[in-house]
Amino acid sequence: MKAAAIGTAAVMGSIVLTGCGNDSEPASDKADSSSGASRSAGAQEDGTTAVRAAYDKTAEAETAKVTIDMKVSAKGQSITTDGQGALDFQEGESVMTVTAEGKSIEQRVVDQVLYQKVPGQKAQGGKPWMKIDLEKAAQAQGVSGQHIGDPAQSAAYAKAITDKDVTEVGSEKVDDVETTRYRVSVNVAELPGGAQLREQVGPTVPMHVWLDDDGRLRRQQIDMTVKAPAGAGAKADNSASPEQVKMTMVMNYSDFGTEVDAEAPPAGQVTDMTDEAMRQGQQQS
Repeated sequence: MKAAAIGTAAVMGSIVLTGCGNDSEPASDKADSSSGASRSAGAQEDGTTAVRAAYDKTAEAETAKVTIDMKVSAKGQSITTDGQGALDFQEGESVMTVTAEGKSIEQRVVDQVLYQKVPGQKAQGGKPWMKIDLEKAAQAQGVSGQHIGDPAQSAAYAKAITDKDVTEVGSEKVDDVETTRYRVSVNVAELPGGAQLREQVGPTVPMHVWLDDDGRLRRQQIDMTVKAPAGAGAKADNSASPEQVKMTMVMNYSDFGTEVDAEAPPAGQVTDMTDEAMRQGQQQS
């Protein structure tokens, strides 16, 4: 289940909408931050327009190859995860191979359901595949299910960005492609489920995006610090202070238009772990 939870986080993080963060920024930005302060108001508006349009322009490509590198830290322990595969922006479906804690996990998302299989292992009931209903999990957290896995429907996210929330960092190459990098701050209150998210992550969600000359996403970085509700830590250690989970995730997009062959495994080979995953999440929070 730990590996499954990591895989779920990778999928959920990749949709941008549920990203929740602190105000930290990559070390490489420190030398460039002064240049952003001197930009004209017109250039700032252009940057805001570009970031607002990025998700729609990326989705217009319909599909892309994607890689995900993620590090999750909590209670003094860290887990590193990486994944690679392909994503269908229009349908919100994907096929990936995720490596976590030395184990390779085959992963698919079809019709807003996450399927995972660890070669050589079986889920409960002796079946090779387990599944988690992402829509059901999102609704339980107060997040609208229609946004899951569908960057083209991130209207609420775009509306939460204003001119003051976008800073152009500079030009950088991503996989030999020229891009423009932006630092973005999003008003959490404007996101679906924002009231609940604000309690856990504060008023803003910071991230970095790299856009190519066509305005499409080439890279996205999210640095998240999620706090459990006050007193939740007392369940495990009798402490009233909330626990924190820190996550850094970097996603790269390439080969737009690639083929994505995502199919649900046969029902007889799947165990539904949605309720179990939600219970574990509630216990850990």
